[in-house]
Amino acid sequence: MKKIYYWSPCLNPVGTVKSTLNSAISLSKYSKFYKVKIINVFGEWSDYENELKHYSIELINLSFNYYKYLPKTGYIQSRFSYIVIFLFSFFNLFFLLKKEKPDFLVMHLITSLPLAQMFFFKDIKFILRISGYPKLNFFRKFFWKFCSKKIYKVTCPTIELKSSLENNKLFNIEKIYYLPDAIIDIEKFKYQKFKKNIFMTPGNKKIILATGRLTKQKNFIYLIDEFEKLLQINDDFILYILGDGEEKKNLSRHIINKRLANSVFLIGHVENVYTYMQIADLFVLSSLWEEVGFVIVEAALSNLFIISSDCPNGPKEFLNHGLNGILYNSNETGALFESFKKFLNEKNFFRMKVNAKKNSLKYTRFRHYSILKKILN
Repeated sequence: MKKIYYWSPCLNPVGTVKSTLNSAISLSKYSKFYKVKIINVFGEWSDYENELKHYSIELINLSFNYYKYLPKTGYIQSRFSYIVIFLFSFFNLFFLLKKEKPDFLVMHLITSLPLAQMFFFKDIKFILRISGYPKLNFFRKFFWKFCSKKIYKVTCPTIELKSSLENNKLFNIEKIYYLPDAIIDIEKFKYQKFKKNIFMTPGNKKIILATGRLTKQKNFIYLIDEFEKLLQINDDFILYILGDGEEKKNLSRHIINKRLANSVFLIGHVENVYTYMQIADLFVLSSLWEEVGFVIVEAALSNLFIISSDCPNGPKEFLNHGLNGILYNSNETGALFESFKKFLNEKNFFRMKVNAKKNSLKYTRFRHYSILKKILN
C-alpha cells in the first residue's frame, strides 16, 4: 500500500479546503492501494478530524495548534501568517518526511516550503497542485523553473490554466495534467437536496442567488450595483448572498446606503447551499477570478440557470464560452445588468441548463479519483 500525504495549510475555509478534502476522500474511498494522510500544519484541519476518520484518513499533527492566533484577513496580515507558518514548519516538515517517507506528497498551498525541501528526498514524488489564478512574477517563475526537473507532476483544475503553464514553459509539458476538482459528492447531494427549506421568500419574489466568502475577489459590491439597475426595470427579484468574510461590514453599509435593505439580503454562512438553490430562480457568479468555482458547479447540478463573469480562468470554460449560461465582461459597468435583461428574454433555458448540469458531472469525487490514479501511476 502506497502512502500519499497532502500538504495544504489553509488560513480560511476557501475552495482549496474542499479541493484538498475531497481529493483525499476520493482516493481513500475508491482505492485500497493508498494510505491517505493530511498534514495538520497548525491546527487548520482539526475541525475535520471526525469526517476524515469516517473515510480512514489520518491527520498528522506537524506542530501545536496555533490556528486561532494567526491573522487571517488582510493582505499584510495574511502574509505575516504565511511567514510564521513557513518558519514554524520548516524543520518539522523535514523531519516528518524523513521519518515517514511517503510515496507521494501533494502540495496545495504555501508550496515553496515543501518545494525547497524536495531536493533532499529522492524517493518521494512531489506533486504540485496549481489552483486559482497564480501571478507569475519573476520570483515564482524562477523558483518553479528551478524546481521543475525534480517535481514529479503538476496538476491544474482548468484546461485554460494548463495551457497557460505550457505556454510559459515553466515545466516539462509531459508533467502537466488537467485534473478537475472533486466538487460533487452525489450521495451527499441527493441527501441535502431534499432537506426541507424553512426560509420563505419575502413577498413571493423571485430569488437571484450568489454565494462565496465575502471578499473583494467575489466582487459582491459590483453585483449589488448591477442588481440595483435591474430593480429599476423589474422589481420582481430579490438578491440572496450566502457567505461570511471580511467584507461583510462594507457590504452591509453599501446595502443601507443604496436603500436596498428590503431587496438584498446577506444570509451569512450556511452548511447546506442546496436548500437555497432549490428555491432560487437564477445563480450569479460575479468573481474577479475563479478556478472553476465550486458554487457554479453546485448551481448547475441543482438545475439553476447561471450568469457568470468571464473572469480567469474557470467559469467561461465551465459554461463552454456562453453555450451553457450567460457570460458578461468581468467588472464592466452595465455588463451584468445587460445580462440580467438577456436572462429575462432568454428562450433557451432548458437546453443551456441541461448542458451545464451534464458538465457538472465532470467534477464528481469518483471522476477526480479515476483521473488522479492515472496521474499517480
